[in-house]
Amino acid sequence: MITNDLLYQLSLCEVPNIGPVHAKILCEKFGSAIDVFKASLSVLERIDGIGEIRARSIKRFKDFYKSEKEIVFIEKYGIAPLFISDDTYPKRLLNCYDPPVLLFFKGNANINAQRIVSVVGTRSNSEYGKIATEKLIKELSAYDVLVVSGLAFGIDSVAHKSALKNGAPTIGVLGHGLDIIYPSENTSLAKEMLKNGGLLTEFKSNTRPDKHNFPSRNRIVAGMSDATIIIESGAKGGSMITADIAHGYNRDVFAMPGRSIDSRSSGCNHLIRNNKAVLLSEPSQFIESMGWEEVNSICHKKQPEIFTDLNENEKKIVLLLRNRDPMALGELHLNMGISGTTLAAALLNLEMQNVARSLPGKRYMLVDQAG
Repeated sequence: MITNDLLYQLSLCEVPNIGPVHAKILCEKFGSAIDVFKASLSVLERIDGIGEIRARSIKRFKDFYKSEKEIVFIEKYGIAPLFISDDTYPKRLLNCYDPPVLLFFKGNANINAQRIVSVVGTRSNSEYGKIATEKLIKELSAYDVLVVSGLAFGIDSVAHKSALKNGAPTIGVLGHGLDIIYPSENTSLAKEMLKNGGLLTEFKSNTRPDKHNFPSRNRIVAGMSDATIIIESGAKGGSMITADIAHGYNRDVFAMPGRSIDSRSSGCNHLIRNNKAVLLSEPSQFIESMGWEEVNSICHKKQPEIFTDLNENEKKIVLLLRNRDPMALGELHLNMGISGTTLAAALLNLEMQNVARSLPGKRYMLVDQAG
């Protein structure tokens, strides 16, 4: 949706010395991008993490014409801008310390789907990696999962194609603007993904696929997903960066092991050996680890309308879980707006009263009270 504030949202991302972390601080302080630009120099300077240099960069900014040109592009091609405070913004990214302040999305997928998994790997996959990816995606597709990857050659492409083949929505996160597709050989694949999935990027039009953009892209792949699965990776490369970022975000990381003499599996084996990833041998193991099978087998009967023994925080948690069951701890924290300690106490009380239960992957769901 195009809003009057979009000009300032786009411009905030153009201000020199203002990166994602600083922009997030400013948006949390002022609530909107336009109010950031309206703030006085003295107010901006006093904000922790901003200081004099960044405050002056904001006040001196004049290049709004660039944002006006970008709005023309967005409107022409039906692109959805997603600002960090929008309801449509990928909520899982808000649990990261450095989420993009503004994203650009074209497609029809629900980027806040109940289950989101990123599947990444080497650009020069083996037949083993291709078969493993196809088998994984085929079994995951039965669980209404959104598959995320980077639209690169190799495992990324296999993951996207397998998702489309099995009717699962899939999103490609790009390291460039939406005016091009890189690699160009994946243009047809990208068009198919727009029919059941989409393309997502933090980069404006005319941004080329420069090497330094891809680590930034990888943090979105890791941050918007519940878990990251690495299928074939060398000791270095984008997949290893994604795995490290996901691990740093406290997300579940899984790696498919391979032969010790195979360089395409050296990265996966390293992650497993250093306890940065769970060894993944079968899709059913992943499904069990995420608690999906257990959730699917439970008959969700209607909860009592009122839990008379619950306090206000606990009642609010119950309402959240009714609308989206299960929910990750980070999402609950974000929606509740209370301290982590208070949230933990409320969840513990709900578990003790058999109202809610914890699942693997730091998730919570309501218990079937009538069962």
